[in-house]
Amino acid sequence: MDSELKCPKCGNGDSYFDGNFQVCPACFHEWNPEVVATEDLSSSAEIRDANGNVLQDGDSVSVIKDLKVKGSSSVVKVGTKVKNIRLVESSDGHNIDCRIEGFGAMKLKSEFVKKV
Repeated sequence: MDSELKCPKCGNGDSYFDGNFQVCPACFHEWNPEVVATEDLSSSAEIRDANGNVLQDGDSVSVIKDLKVKGSSSVVKVGTKVKNIRLVESSDGHNIDCRIEGFGAMKLKSEFVKKV
């Protein structure tokens, strides 16, 4: 077993090769070690939208799927535009802090938005 390579997603050192890819048994993340070795280390801190575009503070985004609002019966509809987002570090995946007109302050996951 090749335990030299740590998982770039969870940091587990018990990864193994499966064909051309390295696989982490803890989180099941697969990656190409040659590509990861050549990537810039700062790219791991980048937050990307559903299309892979890098997001920055102050960007405007659009919601790509209906999102239920926790603790309410209302829904944020597809196509809702959110202006002036703020990127935050979060352990639960909600890495966008924003204000949505008609709903107020809210946190969103970057995988459910696209850059406008």
